Amino acid sequence: MDQKTIQPHIFFFPYMSHGHMIPTIDMAKLFASKGIKTTIISTPHNLSLFSKAIERSKLSGFEIGVLALKFPAVEVGLPEGCENAHMVETQEELQKFLKATTLLAQQLEQLLKDHQPNCLVADIFFPWATDVAAKFGIPRLVFHGTNFISLCVSHHLMKMDLSIVSDSEPLVIPNLPHEHKLAGNQIPDFMKQESELRSFGKAAAESEWRSHGVLVNSFYELEPAYADHYRNFLGIKAWHIGPTFLCNKEIEDKAKRGPKASLDEHEFLKWLSSKEPNSVIYVSFGSVVKFDDAQLLEIALGLEASGQQFIWVVKKEKSDQENKEDWLPEGFEDRVEGRGLVIRGWAPQVPILEHQATGGFVTHCGWNSTMEAVTAGVPMATWPAFADQFYNEKLVTEILGIGVRVVEGAKKWARFGGDRVKKENIEKAVTEVMVGKDAEEMRSRAKALGEMARKSVEEGGSSYKDLNALIQELGLHRIAPPQS
Repeated sequence: MDQKTIQPHIFFFPYMSHGHMIPTIDMAKLFASKGIKTTIISTPHNLSLFSKAIERSKLSGFEIGVLALKFPAVEVGLPEGCENAHMVETQEELQKFLKATTLLAQQLEQLLKDHQPNCLVADIFFPWATDVAAKFGIPRLVFHGTNFISLCVSHHLMKMDLSIVSDSEPLVIPNLPHEHKLAGNQIPDFMKQESELRSFGKAAAESEWRSHGVLVNSFYELEPAYADHYRNFLGIKAWHIGPTFLCNKEIEDKAKRGPKASLDEHEFLKWLSSKEPNSVIYVSFGSVVKFDDAQLLEIALGLEASGQQFIWVVKKEKSDQENKEDWLPEGFEDRVEGRGLVIRGWAPQVPILEHQATGGFVTHCGWNSTMEAVTAGVPMATWPAFADQFYNEKLVTEILGIGVRVVEGAKKWARFGGDRVKKENIEKAVTEVMVGKDAEEMRSRAKALGEMARKSVEEGGSSYKDLNALIQELGLHRIAPPQS
């Protein structure tokens, strides 16, 4: 390195969840590609899940390091080793998990003191990180893992009295670019009354104003009205730098962004390559949404009845004993052999969505999944379960016109359960998105948005320019050392 310059250094501190860690690693690569040293902070278990992705990034020439924190699971009443949100099974456990994250402040403070980075990018789940960084004069940026529409809706919700909301009378959220209505059962009980989780949400929202600004994994052309509303109406500094996963150019990098896949990527890519373009629907609900066996059975029956070819990723392991998988109809895999592929566990999503055979996506509308589908130009059948997924569904189905709802009308906030969706709904949505009367029009719009997404990160694109503007504002281009 030129002796006249010092390499700038950014810390990245993601929430301990696959859906937050994966885009954070992508962000670290994005900044590293600009010559900035990046370090990812997490717990040993989480770092081990993503060690191969980080190592591949290093081999590609990106300077990405890691630092480990001890997660205080036992101290809050969780089992030893419970270090990731996907291990949480109940609302009570979630509260304990969030409490444990607040106990990480002292360890983070020590790391900042020891390493003196130029900037800290900390997850919205760590509102206390702004004060910790301020002790050392380090600017803190907030990362949400969601988009502008969700940020806008959430901020307005935090200002409203939700105690009077009923299931029969939808809540109209004012001052937004489009009309937004939420049924009472789409707002969790902890938001309707004073509670630890509501206080946590308020603190998180306030941290956006108090921080240096917010990083958003989106691109301006996708939701311009909400990007402007967030910055101008709400007055929060923000930079759109997505789709961040486009920093991964090689198939290996795209396939190994998350935990180890349950099926070798070459196997399912070979299977997809035997299919006609736009003939396969991909079904996956992320790492956090949990369905019971009865709901999985309805999904299987709906897919079979649709007659469409499919890849279905389900968070189950293969049973050691034949015919002991109660979540599958008897003989299901034999009947759909050749037109249906069931992957138990984890699958690399981006290579599946980008394959020319994939023509639709049944999704929970988590933002990572939605952004990946948009960028791949794939229309969606939307099935939100909780949080920002409801707002993302509106963006996909009503504003962008690139999806259909699996269930019409209000759906209950249901991270840990909820109303069962019948096979008929699943069959209908799959058929509509793949071969319905509006399928080709939706696919055409999706393809156009995908082109916009890719252009946004190229030189001169909206996300490319916003990233460079942020780097300049923070002074993260090469920094001159002090004179001796």
